[in-house]
Amino acid sequence: MTLSAHQGLLDSLAQRQRLRELRPVQGIDFASNDYLGLRMSPLLGELANAALQSGIPVGSGAARLLRGNHDPLVALEAEAAAFFGTGGALYFGSGFAANLAIFSALPQARDLVLHDALLHASSRDGIRLGRAESRAFAHNDLESLRQVLRDWRRDGGMGRVWIAVESLYSMDGDLAPVAALAALAEAEDAFLIVDEAHATGVLGPGGRGIAAGLAVQERIVLMHGCGKALAVQGAFVCAAPALISVLVNRARSFIYSTAPSPLLAQILRGVLAHLAQDATRRRALQARVDRIAVRARQIGLAPSGSHIQPVPVPGDARSLAASEMLAGQGFDIRAIRAPTVPKGAERLRLSITMNPEDGQIDLLFDLLGQLAAKGDIG
Repeated sequence: MTLSAHQGLLDSLAQRQRLRELRPVQGIDFASNDYLGLRMSPLLGELANAALQSGIPVGSGAARLLRGNHDPLVALEAEAAAFFGTGGALYFGSGFAANLAIFSALPQARDLVLHDALLHASSRDGIRLGRAESRAFAHNDLESLRQVLRDWRRDGGMGRVWIAVESLYSMDGDLAPVAALAALAEAEDAFLIVDEAHATGVLGPGGRGIAAGLAVQERIVLMHGCGKALAVQGAFVCAAPALISVLVNRARSFIYSTAPSPLLAQILRGVLAHLAQDATRRRALQARVDRIAVRARQIGLAPSGSHIQPVPVPGDARSLAASEMLAGQGFDIRAIRAPTVPKGAERLRLSITMNPEDGQIDLLFDLLGQLAAKGDIG
């Protein structure tokens, strides 16, 4: 049978409770990355209507290097570079494409990509496509980083070093020591690549990310997501103009992709302008994070300190059962299992956004308290 091998794979995944399926959007939102609650806001509707009324096309019609380099894309990149404090910016259709571009095009042969052990899958795929060697260091451990770098140089490594981290880790909710990493990169004549996807729009001065203020240095490359707190789609690579030009000339995920929608680019211009002028949503989200930290301590959870709160529920069956119980009560909270997290570190990923009401948050923590009392959490 032509598809027997593929069906066998699916059957095996199903037997191990590993079969992924697309589920409809339903339940109270504790699963999305719409941190500021902008996705369905009047602001985005108004920006979209204004863009359509002005005649901005929905589709780009071509790759950027052909006929897809529309004015809203060019303007957006200039404004993003100014907003994030970098010399240049390049807009991609997704964060995955942006990370593929960074790691496949910027590090060169004989270079080393020295990355945090928990670096995102998209960055790892980019590393595999590139020509540089790669080694991992223990999560958020500067001494481990230094030791791996020393070992590489002892083994004859002579190229440029690219240190790669996320500023806010999407499964643990913890922050990288970005300032210390920048100082280390300076001392080692290395580049620092910071994936700000889950911090963009929320953390740092004006929502500009944790590396804001460091980005003026030519050795720092930033990836800012546009589909999470910014509530639209795509991602910016923000870096020195020379590095942006290398991406335009060498990054296959940029060169051979149809350009992003000019309509979405115009909407993003309005979102950036709004964030620069109005901190209301950021402040409200931080107040919610602080409030949830109190509730977390009450049921024995260690607060992450960010808008991503992991709830440890070790074991596949236990984490799935907890997620399904909460779904039955009207909450959308997903079980996170290996290989996304290490086996034995399964969890519920509680995404804190401005979408639920305060009473719904209280009810959720009442239910989590019941799970904790039965020993299902921890």
